[in-house]
Amino acid sequence: MEREEAYRLVKEKVKNKNLVKHMLAVEAVMRRLAEELGEDVDSWSLAGLLHDVDYDSTADSPERHSQVGATMLEERGVTPHIVDAVRAHNPHHGLPRVTPLSKALFAADPVTGLIVAAALIHPEKNLSALDVEFLLNRFQEKHFARGANREQIMSCRELGLPLEEFLRLSLEAMQEEADNLGL
Repeated sequence: MEREEAYRLVKEKVKNKNLVKHMLAVEAVMRRLAEELGEDVDSWSLAGLLHDVDYDSTADSPERHSQVGATMLEERGVTPHIVDAVRAHNPHHGLPRVTPLSKALFAADPVTGLIVAAALIHPEKNLSALDVEFLLNRFQEKHFARGANREQIMSCRELGLPLEEFLRLSLEAMQEEADNLGL
């Protein structure tokens, strides 16, 4: 599946504009991680863009989220390594994440929420005002952005990336997409 076809599918299946922005943010982070780690940029970007394609149809049953999406992608001929990463990104399933792609997607998903929340509480209310130190401070605050699972974000270490480096790469990726993300 090419990027434009994937984006059309996202627009067709996902009606919540903020969720689409989240998917674009994860796409950007995954692209940057692939570049940094010498992986397939197109595959990693697609996994980020498509990872929540089923969210509207599974919002009331989180145990189905990512299973429905993976099946949907499989039926559309998306390569198995992307399908597997999408399926494994939902921690409800407890599926093993054995490939660098699946490990990266698992860590990238919540970090975008942390970064967006940090931008929204910053006096300037935009991504360009953020730095890694600000993110690290927010990361340590247990009550800040509770939905951004810290343990999941810390799984970046499975990719050989310390937290600070992972936050830097993620922030830079999202800053490059700030206009598309509305931040």
